[in-house]
Amino acid sequence: MANAILSAILSFIIPGLGQVINGEIPRGIILFVLAVIMGLIATFIFQSWIVYIIDFVISVYAAYDAYMIAK
Repeated sequence: MANAILSAILSFIIPGLGQVINGEIPRGIILFVLAVIMGLIATFIFQSWIVYIIDFVISVYAAYDAYMIAK
């Protein structure tokens, strides 16, 4: 259970890290790249708060997914 919580926390901080720790390397890389792309879009293109919300949702999903994989 502690491993599942640790995976969720790490994946919330850096989306995809929890998945990589749990052995789901392709899924972790996809989530990380998606979060980076959304961050770049939010910073340079839209500069809107809605993109930050989408990036936050990606982080929450990554944390939930890492928790479920580890559990």
